[in-house]
Amino acid sequence: MRTSLKLVAAALLAATSICTYAKAETVLRLDESPVGELDPAKASDYADSILMFNVYDTLVIPKQGQPGYDPFLATAWESTGTTYTFKLRTDVKFQSGNPMTADDVVFSLQRMKALGAGLSYLFENVDKAEATDPATVKFTLKEPYAPFISALTRLPIVDKKLVLANLGAGDGEMKDWGQGYLSTHAAGSGAYTVVSHNPQEETVMAKNAGYFLGAAPKAPDTVRFRYGLEAATVRTLIAQGEHDISSQWLPPEVLKSLAASGAQLLTEKGTTEFYVKMNTTKAPFDDVECRLAVSYAFDYDTGVKMVAINDKVSQGSPATGAIPVGMLGSLPEDQPIKRDLAKAKEHLAKCKYKADEINIDISWIGEVPLEERFALLMQANFTELGIKTQVKKLPWALFSEQVSKPENTPAISQVFVNTMSGDPDTLLYSMYHSTAAGTWMSPEYLKDKDVDALLQQGREASSDEERSKIYTDLNKRLIALAPSIFAQDQTAVFAASNRVSVPALSDPSKAFALAGFGFTFRLMEMKE
Repeated sequence: MRTSLKLVAAALLAATSICTYAKAETVLRLDESPVGELDPAKASDYADSILMFNVYDTLVIPKQGQPGYDPFLATAWESTGTTYTFKLRTDVKFQSGNPMTADDVVFSLQRMKALGAGLSYLFENVDKAEATDPATVKFTLKEPYAPFISALTRLPIVDKKLVLANLGAGDGEMKDWGQGYLSTHAAGSGAYTVVSHNPQEETVMAKNAGYFLGAAPKAPDTVRFRYGLEAATVRTLIAQGEHDISSQWLPPEVLKSLAASGAQLLTEKGTTEFYVKMNTTKAPFDDVECRLAVSYAFDYDTGVKMVAINDKVSQGSPATGAIPVGMLGSLPEDQPIKRDLAKAKEHLAKCKYKADEINIDISWIGEVPLEERFALLMQANFTELGIKTQVKKLPWALFSEQVSKPENTPAISQVFVNTMSGDPDTLLYSMYHSTAAGTWMSPEYLKDKDVDALLQQGREASSDEERSKIYTDLNKRLIALAPSIFAQDQTAVFAASNRVSVPALSDPSKAFALAGFGFTFRLMEMKE
């Protein structure tokens, strides 16, 4: 009988331990727009970036609370202008248990360039990468490229041995380069491992107990990253305590309602701007005077108020030019672009087209309902100049197709563009260099030799001081040319439960100047 009581007591103790462990496990639940791309060579969207920043690591990461970059998988680097040599940490293991070496870095770059997808364009200037020893990797560039260090924040390092062991069908020595495997599995060294992945529904991740920096005790144990939840669903889930962080795409009124109910508002700014783009190849915006006229007619203050959540938080802030405030080359915050109807009429009077002859389409992207509000605002603003307009809804796929040819490109398009690496080069070159025309980022089809020259100088300059001067000059040149209306700097706003603390999205001194990096889960804390 005593033995039985001992067994019962032991069983109860074990059950209590299991229950305590289950209650102690913390789960972070958040969402973003689909799809979630898990392959590092193909990832490019916001949701993809969050996956990359947690499942994989990079040689460098952005500094916290200030510009610049710190070594991460690397310990240090040196450069001659066209070569960059990195010393690597020797204590890093991939989630498979394989050690991370210079061969993995070389393979990661080769794989990205071979597939030519995602953000591979950031590395077009790299001629070769070589492992000079297991802890040293050397990159040789075709020409000087100052943004190279920032680009490395977008080169997730993959486990070469694991990928080679899981090659799928394909031609050549590398077959499919592991695309089939990496579409559903991870091969990283990051702080979180992938438990399951459905790119349309959800990715489940778990804290990596073997992470080389250790696991913060209050960081979430499990992360459920959901895709494509409706705004109404997110609102209900957060209100019921069943969701922790919303995507940035909730309408202002939903965010306002959640905040009024006690949700916290997290923000990310300084990486994205909202551009109203004008087709400079045909009437009336082939005339800079007409472009300046509508730029001065646009009601910037009302645009910011339209996306306000409350007196302290808005999804937009006044723009000062083509570069978001706080980024290299941006103009001061106290110099916002303002509406000036008198100047708008002065420029329109100099335009070779008469106001009553102008009839333009204002397009907005069907998947981003907020843009319809801006289209209607512009319609009202331009009517004050006597300009006729039609507001037209375009699905993203059709818009992307139309802008590939200038004759099919709408007179006015609206897009949110962020710098993929935190450097102004990756924001501006793909929009305004004459060779970049014809993508969703560049429906302006701008051709200006001064802009091209400044963009090239920004790539070649060696110091931040010199580059800052170049991009400031470029910023002013773009304002003078007005290929776009620089409508507002976007502030990404996320509604969050009070279970989670995210310093990088709530404390400017801990923020990162790289879109999505604030969602580094190992830096978050769960309160229960």
